[in-house]
Formats: sequence, structure tokens, C-alpha cells
Amino acid sequence: MPARRSRRVVVLLAMAALVTSCGSGEAPPRGSASTTTPATSTPEPPDPVDEVLAGMDRRAQVAQLFVAGVPLADLSGGDALASSGVGGLFLAGRSEAPAAELAATAERWQGLAPGPGLWIAADQEGGSVQALRGPGFEKLPSAREQGALPPAELAGLAAGMGTALQSAGINLDLAPVVDVVPAGTEASNEPIGAFGRQYGNSADVVEAAAGTVVDALDDAGVTATLKHFPGLGLVQQNTDTTGDVQDTETAAGDAQVTLFAELARSPAEPFVMVSSATYPRIDPEAQAAFSPVVVTDLLREELGFDGVVISDDLGNAAAVRDLPPGERAVRFLAAGGTLILTVEPAIVPEMIDAVLARAESDPAFAATVDDAVRTALLAKEGAGLLDG
Repeated sequence: MPARRSRRVVVLLAMAALVTSCGSGEAPPRGSASTTTPATSTPEPPDPVDEVLAGMDRRAQVAQLFVAGVPLADLSGGDALASSGVGGLFLAGRSEAPAAELAATAERWQGLAPGPGLWIAADQEGGSVQALRGPGFEKLPSAREQGALPPAELAGLAAGMGTALQSAGINLDLAPVVDVVPAGTEASNEPIGAFGRQYGNSADVVEAAAGTVVDALDDAGVTATLKHFPGLGLVQQNTDTTGDVQDTETAAGDAQVTLFAELARSPAEPFVMVSSATYPRIDPEAQAAFSPVVVTDLLREELGFDGVVISDDLGNAAAVRDLPPGERAVRFLAAGGTLILTVEPAIVPEMIDAVLARAESDPAFAATVDDAVRTALLAKEGAGLLDG
């Protein structure tokens, strides 16, 4: 198992020699040897993130903020994307390919990355949302069925899922779903309940099950992603297929919102994915992914999350199609996000150009981008990806 989560723990060793003097404290006689040992100290070790940043130009730094889609039906485009310097690749769709075959592809991509290693991500939840189904991957029950399992049985199932992903070269799972769907509303909750993607109908049940999955993935060397903050359990429409999805009920202090913070405090340091729905009781002015109120004020400041915030799809999702791709990227980072996920890889250069242009003209935004890049690289350091 790879050692994980040493990130942000910088051990500073200060060594000082013991100063002694003999006699009554009077100065030693002229010509005698001094009994005082000069103080010494070891230099502070270099910051590995600073060292990596020093070797990257500005475009390469910004490229680390993008996770670009590669269709599982045709992985040939992944080589060029890996060589382009993006932060990660997302395996989009469904595949019956064997784990060993995917591992060889992932290894090739990692070798092509010009800087830090790549996040290689998949949607591996269970039930109808299981991207990888070939030899080496067990068929997974839906999250709803997983949540009903005895704790030990769920832990074993999640451990097997993590081991299978790791064996295929996948180091980032866009799971577990942390959305809470109230009992009796499942059928009307199009993105989650209708597919059984929820672990239960209360925050307590979801927290216990999702926490088990997060820990098991971490034990296997796979980073988990808590989605979709601040929750899609009360919406009716799906942001992938509908342009203006709203949750008119959820408020900042609700249990289904603070649940994300409880799970994010895990030593496993999971990512948090932000939804593209609008939450009028939290911020009526902007979709969550583009809202500083949701991402910075609520998630980061009030709930104390300082890790990686990844977007839901900002490429093909209907919820964001009215915005030019570059504006999507700029707005997400300005809100306090870290990694931009786009199922459509062709728009990544346009997005990078927009971020660079805005940073050049706006010092405050440039500082925000700097923070995002550092957060992204700290996560890679913790996952053993910083050195490629």
C-alpha cells in the first residue's frame, strides 16, 4: 500500500547546542579555552511544492487545474492530453476493458506527463454508475443497497473496489455520493434518487456509509470525492440535462450540508465536488460552482475545508452551456474552486487562455489562481504524484 497523507506536515528540526560554563559563571581566564559551545542549527528543508512550481511556467501551472475527459470507448486521445500538461484525465463513459489493460494505458499516460503525475479519475459508485466493469472489477450494488449492508460487509466491498481501481491505475474516484434524498421522494429526484445513488435517507446513515467508502479507498491508495456540495438530494432535475436546476429548500446550516464538512475532516483528505445547481437560500445570484458565497464563504470559511474543490462537469453539462467555456473556468476559480472537470477536452486550451488573460489583468484573481495551484499540488504531494 502506498504511504499517504503526509501532506502539509512540515517537520522543522531546530538543534541548538547546550551552552555551558564552568565555575561560578565568571569569564574564563585570558588564554584559556572557552567552555561555551557555539549554537548550531540545521537549515529548513526546501518546500517540494515550491521546487516544482519553480520549474513550471505560468501556463504549465494553470494547466494543473484541469481534469480533461477521455472517452472509455476510445482511449487513443489520452496520450496527447497527458502530454499537454493537464492535471488529470477523467475516464468518461463505461468500459468492459480488463483492469490490467487499463493499468498499462494509465502507466503510459503517467510516463507522458511533462510535470507532476496525473490524476486518473473514474465514476465508480456502483449500480448504474459504475464506469469500469471488465475483468478485475466486481459488479457493485447501488449506493442505496450498499448503505443497507452491515458495516463490516460494506467495508469489505469498498476495500475490493479500491483495490480494483488501484490495480487499474485509477487514483481518483469521483465517489461517494453524499447527497441525502428524503424517504418517499426518490422517484422525483432525477439525478440521485431515481438511480439509487444515495446511501440512505438521513445524514447520519449517509455519513456512516460514505465514510467507510472514503477510508477504504484511501487504504487502497485512491483519493475519494464527496459529491455534490451543497447537495442534490432535494432537486428534481439533473444539471447534466437541464439548464436551470434549483434547490429552493436547502439552507447553509442544514444537516445535509454540514455532512460534507464532517466527512471532509477525514485523514484521507477527500476532494469535494460542487454542483452546478442554484441554491436561493444560500446564494440566489449564482450557481453553486460559480458562487463565492457557496464555495469560499460556506465551504471553505464556515465549514473549514481547505482541500481540493473540484467542479462537476463544466464541459457538456446543460447547466453551464449558456456561458462561454473560458468564463466557466474563470468563474469557478474566482469562487474558490481548485480543479476544473470537463468531459469535453477540446475546450481546455480556451479555458486556460481565459484564466491566463484574467490573471494578467487582475492581481486579485492572479493570487486566487496561485492559491488554487498550490492546493492542487499539495494534494498531489499527499498522493505521491508530485514528482511524476
